[in-house]
Formats: sequence, C-alpha cells, structure tokens
Amino acid sequence: MPMKEQTTARHWLTAAVPKAAPALATSTVLILARIWNANGAQHSTGDAWLMAVLAAGAAIAGSSSAAGFNGDGTATAMAFTAAGTLAFAGVAAYADGLPLPLLLWAIATVLAYTLAARYWRIDRREALTYDRRTVERHEDHRHIETVEVIRARAQVESAQAGGAYATALAAALTARAALPGFDPAALAASGLPELPPAPEEYTA
Repeated sequence: MPMKEQTTARHWLTAAVPKAAPALATSTVLILARIWNANGAQHSTGDAWLMAVLAAGAAIAGSSSAAGFNGDGTATAMAFTAAGTLAFAGVAAYADGLPLPLLLWAIATVLAYTLAARYWRIDRREALTYDRRTVERHEDHRHIETVEVIRARAQVESAQAGGAYATALAAALTARAALPGFDPAALAASGLPELPPAPEEYTA
C-alpha cells in the first residue's frame, strides 16, 4: 500500500511540475528584477537603456526569423520570449513601486500559459496518436499470431488425422486378409488395384 501511494504521488508531481513552469519562470524574473531594483537599478538610466536595447534586439531577431523563408519556429518563439522577458525585467527593476511590476507579472504569466497551452495540446495530440498507432500495431501482430497458431494447429491435426487414417487402413487390410475365403487373385481379376502379398496361408 505505501508503495502504491508513493507511485501515485510521484505521478501527480510529474504531471504538475510542467503546469507550474510558466508561473515559476515569471515569478523568478520578478524576484530577480526587484532584487536588482534594491541594489541600484532603480532610476538607473544606463540599466534601463541596456535592457531596452537587449529587448529590442531580441524582438528584431524574432521578427527576422518569423519573416524568413527558412525560419525556425522554435528559434522565433525563443527570441520573442527573450524579448518579453528582458522588457519585463527592465520595467520591474526600474519601477518605483510594486503595482506596475505585479501587473506586468500577471500579464506575462497569462501570456506564458496561453503559449504553453498550445504546445501542451500539440504534445497531447501527438501522444494520443502514438498510443493509437501502438495499439493498432499490437492488434495487427496479435491477429497475425492468432492466424499462425490456428494454421499450426490445423497442420498438426491434419498430420494426426493422416496418421490415424494410415493406421486404421493397415488394420483393415490386415483384418480383411485374415478373413476365411479371402482370394486376392479374384479381387485383382475384377479390376481392383493390386493388393499386397497375401499371408502365408494363401501363398502356398
């Protein structure tokens, strides 16, 4: 019983951690930005310009990747995510109070969950498709195995039936040859197939 409860708890944690990842990410950025704010970033124009330039560069890179013919969707998403994170961190570190950083944190968290939900749906759809194909392959293999088992049984039963028929035929021929008045020559003369040599009592 404890083992089952431990397995269930582990499964629940494994499923819950990815769901909490967007909130953990935005909360970490907010906490680090406020720590930076307390250590000199507040009203620091140079720090604000640095974050603005980095955010703008990441946004330009994302736009270029999205507009390119050979653009990678993952690279584009990472570039825009970096741009939003840098902008959020810059504003949270530069602002005086908490209301604006908290508002930005809430908006960033909602956007993060909106984007993550799309990828979760794709992953769930792919997982369901994979499971369905796996079940179909197992069913096909099971059908083939069933057919092969039936065929093997039929062959064994056919061989057994042939052996039983040969044994019965030999017994019948032996019993017929032992009957009184049995004349192989008369049977051969009537056009029947040639029979094996008769027992000694008829060969004399």
